[in-house]
Amino acid sequence: MIKVIFTVLLFFATMVNSSFSEIIRSFEVFGNERITKETIKVYADIKLGSDYEADDINKIVKTLYSTEFFENIEAKFENNKLTLTVKEYPIINQIVIQGEKTEKFKKEIIKLIKSKQRGSYIKNNILKDEIKIKNIYKSLGFNFAEVNSKIKTYTENRVDLIFEIDRGEKVKISKINFIGDKKIRERRLRDVIVSEEDKFWKFITRNTVLNEENIRLDKRLLKNYFKSLGYYDVQIISNSVELENDKNLVVLNYNIDAGKRYRISKISTNIDPSIDKKAFINLSTQYEKIIGDYYSPFKIKKTLEFLDRLIDENDLQFIQHSVKESIDGSNINITINIFENEKIFVERINVTGNTVTNENVIRSEFLLDEGDPFNNLKLKNTISELKARNIFGKVDYKVVDGSEKDTKIINITVEEKPTGEISAGAGIGSDGQSLMFSLRENNFLGRGVRLNTFASVNQDSFKGAFEVLNPNFNNSGNSVNFGVSSTTNDKPDSGYENSLIDLSAGTTFEQFKDVFLSAGFNLSSDKLTVLDNASENLKKQKGTFTDLSVSYGLTFDNRDRRFMPTSGTYSSFKQSLPVIGDAKTIKNTYQLSSYYTLSEEVIGAIKFYAQSINGLSEDVRLSKRLTIPSNRLRGFETNKVGPQDGSDYIGGNYAAALNFEANLPKLLPESTNTDVNIFLDLANVWGVDYDSSLGRSNVLRSSVGVSGNWLSPIGPLSLTFAKDLRKAETDKTNSFNFQLGTSF
Repeated sequence: MIKVIFTVLLFFATMVNSSFSEIIRSFEVFGNERITKETIKVYADIKLGSDYEADDINKIVKTLYSTEFFENIEAKFENNKLTLTVKEYPIINQIVIQGEKTEKFKKEIIKLIKSKQRGSYIKNNILKDEIKIKNIYKSLGFNFAEVNSKIKTYTENRVDLIFEIDRGEKVKISKINFIGDKKIRERRLRDVIVSEEDKFWKFITRNTVLNEENIRLDKRLLKNYFKSLGYYDVQIISNSVELENDKNLVVLNYNIDAGKRYRISKISTNIDPSIDKKAFINLSTQYEKIIGDYYSPFKIKKTLEFLDRLIDENDLQFIQHSVKESIDGSNINITINIFENEKIFVERINVTGNTVTNENVIRSEFLLDEGDPFNNLKLKNTISELKARNIFGKVDYKVVDGSEKDTKIINITVEEKPTGEISAGAGIGSDGQSLMFSLRENNFLGRGVRLNTFASVNQDSFKGAFEVLNPNFNNSGNSVNFGVSSTTNDKPDSGYENSLIDLSAGTTFEQFKDVFLSAGFNLSSDKLTVLDNASENLKKQKGTFTDLSVSYGLTFDNRDRRFMPTSGTYSSFKQSLPVIGDAKTIKNTYQLSSYYTLSEEVIGAIKFYAQSINGLSEDVRLSKRLTIPSNRLRGFETNKVGPQDGSDYIGGNYAAALNFEANLPKLLPESTNTDVNIFLDLANVWGVDYDSSLGRSNVLRSSVGVSGNWLSPIGPLSLTFAKDLRKAETDKTNSFNFQLGTSF
């Protein structure tokens, strides 16, 4: 019994002793040269007179190691005294980059590496820096770059850190191969990826250089492309690089297993019983558009976007959806579940990153507000609207939990970009030379207001203008514009010269989805001089004229994109009515363009254009008469079509054109930066107030041809080859037209 009691007491004494702590009453440091004792004391948070255990001493050592000031630390704690013996890392006096000629690039390398001037020389960091610099050069195509480091020592434990770089030659891609069960022609696949084969005409692109980042992107692009064609199970098994005899040339191989091709067989909808099904009646019509087509995630995405619009238009709050895809043989069945989600509200919207742009400019684009039900579609549309303002380089958002269970906080981060633009340009074409100068500011005073001034001159005319556009005036959602311009025309083939000053203002707003209304006014002063050899009828029109007119317009636009659309319709009607003037006229303009994706290789377009101008009491003035725009009737000389008075082309009261176009996006590889179109143009200009006999040229003109736009190394080049099919005897034709321009 006594032995048991003794054992218990011994154990207790051991436990008490193990948890015993001592007070640090004094503190000493040895071995430090640069770092003072007081600095070490602050970093380690050492407090004299405080209790410290063994674990606390270990924490002090770990904390000091984390400063990266010390290569070695030894701690000794006895008789209430803490003693640290340290060995400091050498300090980097300067970082020297050898083997790189560009000073700016040297500075960029120094910014990107971990080692810093006045920082500690740590061998492990140096090794990481060598790898980092190698990867930088690899990204630029120098795949065999060599990087070595060395030091130059000085007194006071200082060193110069020197990186010796031998970047070698750029490694370029001589050939890209697609192997395996690829199903698609290699030429098409080369257009999908960003990597390009090295050709002599590709001297301005970096994509011919072997780049690991580009290769990773290529694999994602290939996978998405195959999936968009119905190859649901596609796998990009691997990629490999083969060195040629010349070590600076490689062959890039992509191994593809396309797998089976699937069609969309069935789309069904499961709607929660608590939700009114009437709002989703039109879904079946949307389904019919893609059932039977090859599977494409983009088609499914478009269907879900249509569903989101139905939810939004019917104000169905807190409604969500999910998609389930199942494979049945060579078919894919899709089930869309529509259900009521938990009720979530917007607690707060935070905006960061705007240093120039006023926050109210950003908030004026919000389709959501604090306190509104959270709506993901409205949030995405808000982000799209902000990007469309063209004053931000990047717009990101993040949704986080709010202070309450049923709330969310939206954090929007914008990255402002330079909004001022200055440009000059020159052009040469089959119809003469031209010069242009432009100065633009897209975010004046941070208010989102656009200012633009420009001047252009060619052999026939000079125009200078100043324009102001506020795309969201007073946060109303209405755009307001103002402009003043001065134009001088010299048209010897039309029998006159004129100087025109224009003052205009207007507004545009979206009345309904994709439907826009506009209204405005125009005040002009026109000095018209008629040439001596012109007819007597034309000479009667000389003088100075002042006109004030108002206009209104209606536009419908549901194109998938503004530049090179692939689907949708653009329709616009505008009418200008006289208020006061020396020669009052009514002008009507109508345009219609419809776009169709006929196949992957062909995008079709049908375009209609019509204009009319009529005098209320007098003949239409020479400078106001209508001509056919050059892009509406190709193969004919500009302004050399339509009624003539003697030898002068005077234009008409009416003009109309019908254009059939087919864009061939896959005809040439995407890497050539070339766009090819074939076209059929039908057009006419007719009607002369004062003499109906001048209408002998009233025939329907037509032409057929091909056009190409090439983004050449020296600027955009436009070529048009056209053959007139029908013309009037007075018309002047031009079977070949080119335009080359550049900025400087």
